[in-house]
Amino acid sequence: MAMKLSLLAMLLFLLLASTDKAHASVFDMTSATYGAKPGSDVSKALAKAWSDACASPSASKVVVPSGTYKLKEVTFRGPCKAPIEMQVRGTLQAPEDAGQLTRPDTWVGFQYIDMLTLSGGGTFDGQGALAWSQNDCHKNKNCKPIPINLRFEFITNSKVQDITSLNSKNFHMHVFRCNHTTFQHLTITAPDESRNTDGIHIGASTGINITHAKIGTGDDCVSIGDDSHQITVTDVTCGPGHGISIGSLGRYKEEKDVTGIIVKNCTLTNTQNGVRIKTWPDSPSPSTASDIHYEDIIMVNVSNPILIDQLYCPYTRCDQKPPSKVKISNVSFKNIKGSSFTPLAIKLVCSKGIPCENVEFTNIDLTYGGDQGPLTSLCSDVKPTITGVIKALGCATSSLAPLP
Repeated sequence: MAMKLSLLAMLLFLLLASTDKAHASVFDMTSATYGAKPGSDVSKALAKAWSDACASPSASKVVVPSGTYKLKEVTFRGPCKAPIEMQVRGTLQAPEDAGQLTRPDTWVGFQYIDMLTLSGGGTFDGQGALAWSQNDCHKNKNCKPIPINLRFEFITNSKVQDITSLNSKNFHMHVFRCNHTTFQHLTITAPDESRNTDGIHIGASTGINITHAKIGTGDDCVSIGDDSHQITVTDVTCGPGHGISIGSLGRYKEEKDVTGIIVKNCTLTNTQNGVRIKTWPDSPSPSTASDIHYEDIIMVNVSNPILIDQLYCPYTRCDQKPPSKVKISNVSFKNIKGSSFTPLAIKLVCSKGIPCENVEFTNIDLTYGGDQGPLTSLCSDVKPTITGVIKALGCATSSLAPLP
């Protein structure tokens, strides 16, 4: 009887939710109330439409109709009184010059919202070419802030779906302090020479699901920072870019642990790395990265298909620095197949101070067709458990130098 009542309550909730959505109040930024027009700056109109929708006591929908609109910058803040949807059907264009923004690190932001839906099939065009040419962050750790296309902060129980992020000046999507939010059916695109244009970066978040996304950028397709838990990445196509990465970790004081990461049913094509965990040497504080699982991954002409790099150090050489204090454990690589662009298909460079533990390889089938030598693998400060792996990928132990 209790189970029947519980099921009835759930069905009633779903019915009410669908009814609310069907009868949501619509706030169209091009209506006479707000006056937005294609080709013009719609920042004020869109902000006002959001403010009115957020104050609605019932479910609401903000609409950006088909067309191309200029958007200087905007941050959509909650909390809102009811579920809210922003439906972007057209294209929103950022200023080409990032100097026009008053918040130099963000173009479009969403903050403190529960039950947000961002959808519509439209495009957020960051117009990043000028910023890429001026970006020196790869060699200057004190570089100026560069705006992110879409920043999500303190978002819960939400969905971001059926949108395109194009040519962001910096990261395309930055997810911080968000819980139980799904990113699905996304297209994220920037040229492979665009620096720091990570597709989706996650930090200090729990219960994030990324699925059915097509991501090709000049940096990581997905990157996962510290204090991230229960993150699932499935059915993602990645390339060009730097692969799907955890880290970099261990650079700052008091970083928190990373736990419960699943990457499954993904295809990487022509990327600089495949699946990667990267941590800095000489970490100021200890932390852990554990329960990380990669399964059913296809590599197509990928450099460094499987990589743990605990000597990650892009600014200077780090081979003389103390080892990383990030403890990596309980990591599995299963059913990973395809082609490597480099003869060294598996490289695990773990910390000399705290070696990796409980690393497992199962059914790894990678090939190399180039002329730079035979297919091989190397490991340092780790003893993986190996099943269904040819000898060349059996991870001979060695003392390794930092990656170039």
